[in-house]
Amino acid sequence: MRIAQPEGTELAFSLPANADGILPDRMIAAMEEEGLILPAFPFVESQIQPASLDLRLGEVAYRVRASFLPGPDTTVAERIDELKLHEIDITDGAVLETNCVYVVPLLESLALPPSIHASANPKSSTGRIDVFTRVIADGTRRFDMIAAGYHGPLYAEISPKTFPVLVRQGSRLSQIRFRTGEPLLDHDELEDLHAHERLVDCDDADLAGGVALSIDLSGEGSGGFVGYRAKRHTGVVDIDRRGGYAVDDFWEPIKARPDGSLVLDPGEFYILASKEAVQVPPDYAAEMVPFDPLVGEFRVHYAGFFDPGFGYAGAGGKGSRAVLEVRSREVPFILEHGQIVGRLVYERMLAEPDTLYGTRIASNYQGQGLKLSKHFRAPT
Repeated sequence: MRIAQPEGTELAFSLPANADGILPDRMIAAMEEEGLILPAFPFVESQIQPASLDLRLGEVAYRVRASFLPGPDTTVAERIDELKLHEIDITDGAVLETNCVYVVPLLESLALPPSIHASANPKSSTGRIDVFTRVIADGTRRFDMIAAGYHGPLYAEISPKTFPVLVRQGSRLSQIRFRTGEPLLDHDELEDLHAHERLVDCDDADLAGGVALSIDLSGEGSGGFVGYRAKRHTGVVDIDRRGGYAVDDFWEPIKARPDGSLVLDPGEFYILASKEAVQVPPDYAAEMVPFDPLVGEFRVHYAGFFDPGFGYAGAGGKGSRAVLEVRSREVPFILEHGQIVGRLVYERMLAEPDTLYGTRIASNYQGQGLKLSKHFRAPT
């Protein structure tokens, strides 16, 4: 199948007939070459990931009164004009304060053909420092969802919840995946994939609605600790600074309890890990499905994309724990060891990526256990 622009000009970029899958790294690069992705500046190293593209902040952040969606007949720029309190030049860096809402135009815009749609998610390192961010497009009714055929700019809504953060033009908080068709595996396909690849390291995997992940509160394999609780009133975290901060200045370690439980305090932010080790085969990608209110009054996992090769033995993994960003809601909530807190859904790749997660790219969390974001120095 050839892709044509609306005015009928044929492009060299093409998809296979009856294409059905997530576009891999080399096809994302081809989209940019053919004008389907329009960056203000050329892509930088490692911006294209195995199954996604990192999105970069532009030069100005707008502090707005409230979060919003533009709706079908309005642009994001029009809503910013109505709701902005002030604007901040972030070209050389600026601090975004906690519990404020900012909207930042992104350096990437889109000119998607009718056959390709997209979705966005926070990057793992963004979620692990409790920065709530979503992508907005003109005329949309939903965050993080970009319809097939969309032509226009993209924006990031950003709200730091625990730590103030320093961002600048080019900082990468969000990532976007491009899809054609309906690549989500149904139950039978997921069972077949697990039978051949063993997606999680347990004999009685729960595959109803996705691969179930439960919480690890045993402390085994992590020195008796089960997670971290974020401290309040800390210093600023520079989004682009790797290994620049001492853990003790920002986090309180949580020891395992004899009864394998943990009480989540309302409004506090926790980093925990899954009991199961996960792997994503090279020709598949995975995503943590949205919070299910039926499992309890808490939110798990801001950052939901798992790339091809995550935890995969051939890419340097031996199964990797899913690190869970957890925030309780209105009331205290007790988690128990082994309690199901989320599900991973798997999708087909349109083709295997040229580079898998964990091989020759900056993959910070391959083979991970309980691990904070890349901003914090590993304990010595």
